[in-house]
Amino acid sequence: MNRSIRVLILALAAAPMFALAQKAETVKIVPHSTQHKVDVLIGGRLFTQFLYPDSLEKPVLYPLHTADGIVVTRGFPLAPRPGEPNDHPHHIGLWFNFENLNGLDFWNNSYAIPKEKKGGYGWIKTDKITETKSGKTGALAYHANWTNQHGQVLVEETTHFEFSGNAHSRTIDRITTLKADTQAVFTDAKDGLLGLRLAHELQMPTNEDQKFTDSKGIVTLVKGGTDHIANGNYITSAGKSGNDAWSSRAVWCKIYGKMGADSVSVTIVDHPQNPNYPTFWHARGYGLFAANPLGEKVFTNGKSQKNLTLKKGETVTFKYRILISNGNKTPGKADLDKAAADFAKQ
Repeated sequence: MNRSIRVLILALAAAPMFALAQKAETVKIVPHSTQHKVDVLIGGRLFTQFLYPDSLEKPVLYPLHTADGIVVTRGFPLAPRPGEPNDHPHHIGLWFNFENLNGLDFWNNSYAIPKEKKGGYGWIKTDKITETKSGKTGALAYHANWTNQHGQVLVEETTHFEFSGNAHSRTIDRITTLKADTQAVFTDAKDGLLGLRLAHELQMPTNEDQKFTDSKGIVTLVKGGTDHIANGNYITSAGKSGNDAWSSRAVWCKIYGKMGADSVSVTIVDHPQNPNYPTFWHARGYGLFAANPLGEKVFTNGKSQKNLTLKKGETVTFKYRILISNGNKTPGKADLDKAAADFAKQ
């Protein structure tokens, strides 16, 4: 074996999985304006849909699939699956909102809130799709208004998605800019900012019931399970794992587990230009997986806090990368550190 071939083999053996060149699959973006949805297909298979009907209190990406078609998001409440939890009906797919903007709760709003109490909640209403582009990387952009119950716009949102994938991975880059139409105060709160509700298999296993209380004192019971389906676990770039990932800071956080014969993972990567980088992780074992840089007071037990105020006309931008992988193994720390470094350069 000559020296050049030996060098090539050693280089390939040492290269992280995400660094190896894999053929990019074609992304096709298909809008359905009358149905208020946009299909995202990668390699000819449905990856996700962008849903923005008036029946939802926010736009979402739902569901999310691995490259071989496994659904990594919970079905409830849009398409419930047998045996999965049905708590927190506002947890749908992948979303972006916040618990306390000018006193309004955008995070917890759902069909389950009684009409007489809706005044304490905000809506995010998508009014136009501004870009759809297919190719090796697919693009989707939209404009939305964060409003109160009377339709007054507090914040305008412009979001740009980029989608890509290969035989074993899917990538979402999300860039969201919020512009204040009036003074906008994001008061430090637990529930925010980029959220994802995981499939039952990716929950952390527990047979104990848990109770969670929101800022309005509403208690939600999350039932423990004995079906042995849940087998997920968290790990962060800072080395925190399991329940210790919650309230910790890290550049990235990964949930991983077995779904059928596949090893599956979902990783959210923070960007160094985001406020309060590296973010706090609102990562719950029952399946809520969220990055929240604006929940510092809760996550530090009151030792510090992070309020964000935008004067009228001011903007703030948040950038996140979501990596979904499947195969014989999930990406390791070296793979994800490299993915985070590549994202930071953008």
